[in-house]
Order: sequence, then structure tokens, then C-alpha cells
Amino acid sequence: MSTTPNPDEFYKKLKIQLEDTNEWPSEYLYKFIVTSSTEKTAKIESLFDNTGAVITTKESKNGKYTSVSINVIMKDPDAVIAKYIEVADNVEGVISL
Repeated sequence: MSTTPNPDEFYKKLKIQLEDTNEWPSEYLYKFIVTSSTEKTAKIESLFDNTGAVITTKESKNGKYTSVSINVIMKDPDAVIAKYIEVADNVEGVISL
């Protein structure tokens, strides 16, 4: 039995949840965690350029990790999922919450 999460199944479930709980377009809050690196946080921020996103970052107590919270209006669940995939494909080691 594999304990590796299946991204396709995760995104399928997420899409259903988003469709059931929101009216679109809607404000969506992304949360990511990366090892503290200005390069990684800047890369995430650049992926949300020109979207009207409000981005906040917070370093962990020991400074090893940085959380990136992004509030942005998204047009539909597919756009939300596409952005998660784009971040995962472009930022090594990112954790999506």
C-alpha cells in the first residue's frame, strides 16, 4: 500500500469542495510553506503578479521556514487548482496547505 498522496485525487476532491462551498468568482486564500529563502518567496510572489493578490509572509520562530499567504480573487475552481500546480511546478520543495 502506497502512502504517497495522489495529486490527481487531491485536486479532484478539492475541486468538488470548492464548487460546493463557494460562488465563483470568489476570494481564495492560498497558503504555502517554503524553506526560508528570498528567492523562493519571490518566485511564489511573481507567480501572482498582476492578479491583484494581497501577499503576506511570516518567518517561523527559528527562521528555518517562511509561510506565504496569498488572498486573491479567482474565477473558478479550475483556476485555483491551476495556480497550485503552477506553484508546485516552479518552486522546489514548496508545501501547499
